Amino acid sequence: MAQLLAQEEKEKTTALKDLLSRIDLDELMKKDEPPLNFPETLDGFEYAFNEHGQLRHINTGEPFVFNYKEDLHRWNQKRYEALGEIITKYVYELLENDCNLKKEILPVDATEDEPKSFIYVSEDALTNPEKIMVLIQGSGVVRAGQWARRLIINEDLNSGTQIPFINRAKEEGYGVIVLNPNENSLEVEKVPDPAKKPSPDVSDEPAEKRERKEERESKKKKDFYEKYRNPQKERETEHIPIRENSSPEEHTLYVWDHFISKSLAKNVFIVAHSYGGLSYVNLMIQREAEVKNRVRAVAMTDSVHNVWHQEANKSIQDWLREHCCNWVSSPEPLDTLVDPMLNDCPRVSAGTEKHELTSWKSFQSIFKFFSNALKDQEDDSSSSPVTTRSSHRIKHDDL
Repeated sequence: MAQLLAQEEKEKTTALKDLLSRIDLDELMKKDEPPLNFPETLDGFEYAFNEHGQLRHINTGEPFVFNYKEDLHRWNQKRYEALGEIITKYVYELLENDCNLKKEILPVDATEDEPKSFIYVSEDALTNPEKIMVLIQGSGVVRAGQWARRLIINEDLNSGTQIPFINRAKEEGYGVIVLNPNENSLEVEKVPDPAKKPSPDVSDEPAEKRERKEERESKKKKDFYEKYRNPQKERETEHIPIRENSSPEEHTLYVWDHFISKSLAKNVFIVAHSYGGLSYVNLMIQREAEVKNRVRAVAMTDSVHNVWHQEANKSIQDWLREHCCNWVSSPEPLDTLVDPMLNDCPRVSAGTEKHELTSWKSFQSIFKFFSNALKDQEDDSSSSPVTTRSSHRIKHDDL
């Protein structure tokens, strides 16, 4: 009797293991998932920005809630992404209507049918004879005018967008150029190729047989669980690269060649966050003489550049040590000198340990840094050859 019970238990265990092996957990999580159809406006989401630039629910006044539906992380993430796309368009509207920036299409000679990107520039970006400020964001989903989408949604517009930098720059007489380094391709729905058919498998090799068997087993598992789930199939897409702007590095170089280098400003100032710092160093490598002649100072915020991996030469490294400062995430007070792991450029604390907040927290210090750099440049220009300083090193203890 005991043997029969043991055998029955073993069979149950085997059957359970077989059942579990047939379950696609990713697909199971989609069971009963609501449709992936989301509003296309902030009003549709029932959210709005208040007078403090904070995103709040129009009925409850509560901040954005990510877990709108319990135990449906994938759906909640898709909802968050849909809201993020609306936020991107909202920031574009602010750049155009509140900051009075205009959109410039890239490539500048784009045909009507090819994929395009764009940047934003102030009216005097190319004609300001004295100075312009160039803003380069990090990588990811953020687009022109944004430092961090998460900050815009969960904190406020001031910390998450570049708008405070743009407004302050214009107040201080800078022309402004806002790059858009992550707009690298046009996403289109993938059209199946009816002419493309799988070639018949006529090999009798054991490995080939095993592959076919695995394919059949995989199909069986999916068929087996079909009646227990109702997954939503997302459309297949492909990306068509934008000519000469298919990467952040390409984009930064293109904007330099077609806009920044053509501007009348004698003094160019750069703010580069995260991957934007890497793109700037790449620009220096590609256009070293031009950049050194025009750029007066570079403010990086938690930059991920690496002059050794990027193979920047000694003269570029020396220039960065003289004209660049990197505000990094750190528990130390703002502007405290931080011991660098690599001796590439001075590093000071941004006054926060959050990477995405480094630009906003160092806002005041960056403008002071630029002001000091411009003053040094003017002093050197007015000095006689005998008294001209040999170095433009910014005094970081003056920040």
